[in-house]
Amino acid sequence: MKKLFKWWKTGKNKPSLSDESQIKTLFNYKRNSVLWSVVFGYGIFYIGRLTISVAKKPMMDAGILDATELGIIGALLFYTYAFGKLTNGFLADRANIAKFMSTGLGVSAIVNLLFGFTTTFWGFAILWAINGWFQSMGSAPAVVSVTQWFSSEERGTYYGIWAASHNIGEGLTFIGTATVVSIWGWQAGFIVPGAICLIVAIILSKTLQDRPETYGLPSVAEFKGLKPGKPKASKSIKDFQLDVLRSPVVIKIGLSATFLYTVRYAIHSWGPLYLQEAKNLGMIEAGTVMGVATMFGLGGAIFSGWFSDRFFNSKRSHPALIMSLIQIVSLFMIYNLPPNSQLMSILVFGLFEFTLGCLVVYIGGLWAVDLLPIKAAGSVKGIIGIFSYVGAATQDWISGLLIDNGKTITDGVDTYNFDAAFTFWIGAAVVATLVPLTLWKQKAQE
Repeated sequence: MKKLFKWWKTGKNKPSLSDESQIKTLFNYKRNSVLWSVVFGYGIFYIGRLTISVAKKPMMDAGILDATELGIIGALLFYTYAFGKLTNGFLADRANIAKFMSTGLGVSAIVNLLFGFTTTFWGFAILWAINGWFQSMGSAPAVVSVTQWFSSEERGTYYGIWAASHNIGEGLTFIGTATVVSIWGWQAGFIVPGAICLIVAIILSKTLQDRPETYGLPSVAEFKGLKPGKPKASKSIKDFQLDVLRSPVVIKIGLSATFLYTVRYAIHSWGPLYLQEAKNLGMIEAGTVMGVATMFGLGGAIFSGWFSDRFFNSKRSHPALIMSLIQIVSLFMIYNLPPNSQLMSILVFGLFEFTLGCLVVYIGGLWAVDLLPIKAAGSVKGIIGIFSYVGAATQDWISGLLIDNGKTITDGVDTYNFDAAFTFWIGAAVVATLVPLTLWKQKAQE
């Protein structure tokens, strides 16, 4: 493990380059490489963990697993993902992101390949728990990389662009995996994504970058002509991380993220099943609804950073409240969707995804990164992450139980009632809206 940590560790600072033209060319080249690598690469991470959402109905129909077992398996991934995000967030502050992030995706790829050849509940559970840990090596490293290569004045915009990556991955998963599963069966729904993830992991190891200083470049603040604060410069990363741990801000935003991610993964984990069982859509139709709707989320993520930077002076509180209220309305609309209506489903799920795209940017990380020391961005993201995915995990097994309890069998046909589940999901959305109000006038920590 010591050798592995040493290999992951960020490189030493190289002697500073002096040619301004060379600095500008190299810095812009590398930060463009970083941007597109974290956007594309983190999107592919989602392919490696959302496949089970699409494969749920075929696995249930085949009698391999029931809703409760699937809920437990999904919860195990989210629990290990949550605690992994905390640990890996702290490691990411000190890591060479190219090595660290590509390792996580590579191991996740191997787990997906093995999952496709498994048939026992405990085999599924152990593999998916392992997958959760290595999946947690994606988000915090990506955020650290964005903060290393993009300044505070532009961070909201570029953070929003990065945050849109999960919508790309979700769209590819819901549409692509649904097609693969419908043609070749549920096993292929894990084997094909696993192969894709492995290829992309190799690419990321070449296209992601370490800190600017390891290439002889200035920090992004210096590159943009900004003056980093002297108190911050005199403190170590450990000091910044301790500041984060002592701050009530990260706890409050984390609690909001717990309930936001409860709603997020309720729809993403159980939405395909809901559309098939309650709204009479076929597998590919349901996958198309979910996949197309995530493109609205992509728009929301990109819009969020620009919107808050442009109209709210980079404050996230006001737009977060607006989007939270719209999201609650969209959940009621999803619950009241008419059956057999793919177009209406796309529009309503699209509204939900647009608000979700915005809120994942604000509450899922950017708001806390803005208010807390930027040198500990990975730690901030890790702490928010453990709150977020404890909510996602707890949601999965509770939702599975509620859906199973609502099941009735008529003439040998299973029918599912989602009333109790939706009550739970909408309640979580309301709580997620209320908690951030306590940070309405919070100022950034110096």
